[in-house]
Amino acid sequence: MPTPSPLERILSEYPSVLVGYSGGVDSSLVAVVARQVLGRKRSLAAIGMSAALPRQQYGQAREIARQFDLELVEVPTDELNDPRYTANSTDRCYHCKRELWSRLRAVTEDRDIQVLVDGTNADDLNEHRPGLQAAREFMIRSPLAEAGYTKSDVRAEAQTLGIPIWDAPAAPCLSSRVLYGLEVTSERLSQVEHGEAFLRELGVSGDLRVRHRGEEARIEVIPSEFVVIRDARDAIAAWFTGLGFSRVPLDLGGYKRGGLLASGDPELELLVDET
Repeated sequence: MPTPSPLERILSEYPSVLVGYSGGVDSSLVAVVARQVLGRKRSLAAIGMSAALPRQQYGQAREIARQFDLELVEVPTDELNDPRYTANSTDRCYHCKRELWSRLRAVTEDRDIQVLVDGTNADDLNEHRPGLQAAREFMIRSPLAEAGYTKSDVRAEAQTLGIPIWDAPAAPCLSSRVLYGLEVTSERLSQVEHGEAFLRELGVSGDLRVRHRGEEARIEVIPSEFVVIRDARDAIAAWFTGLGFSRVPLDLGGYKRGGLLASGDPELELLVDET
């Protein structure tokens, strides 16, 4: 009999568990392993139906749930009616997660589920993540972090289990693309989502962000994808101006985690400038 993984050992100790599930690789791994070690009756995956959840990721989450026989519940959230969230200060994620965890905690009480967990991994603990404070306030467990799993560990175990998104780029919520201090609105989230979806249709692979900076949509991709952007310059110009942007630069520094917190003036290549 195979030796249980550290994640399996931790989850097997829970009497029952609800996994805060987004369809990303981290929470997918937790949800799949919980289903395997606890069974369907003792494990539940819950996805927050937020305006900041990309439709593509929602579809991906449903498909993984179907493939691995997860019991999935969809829980509406209402952070866009919270002015502390829409003000979009650097602690925006805290207010978003408070909304999410309050809704999911209610589900655990309704369903008599003992443990509520997230997909935080050990690498996340070293980043700017105000949402972790909200998790602590709601007593959320983080089995990946507790097991010492880094992102590479998560991907390796997800690949072993056949989870199809094991190597997918990270996909945080759409609000994470909106410049701090710029109000988060459904329109701006839609602009980001449609901009990124169009670039994917053009063939852009790897990490990708459309950073919403008001009239400007700043494109971040890995340097190997610059050629795709440049070859489609005219199509990108037409699409993004149609979305309402007047200035579209390519960030020549390439994709970077936490790009909205980066200091200094990056080198940019203008694709559109109608300002």
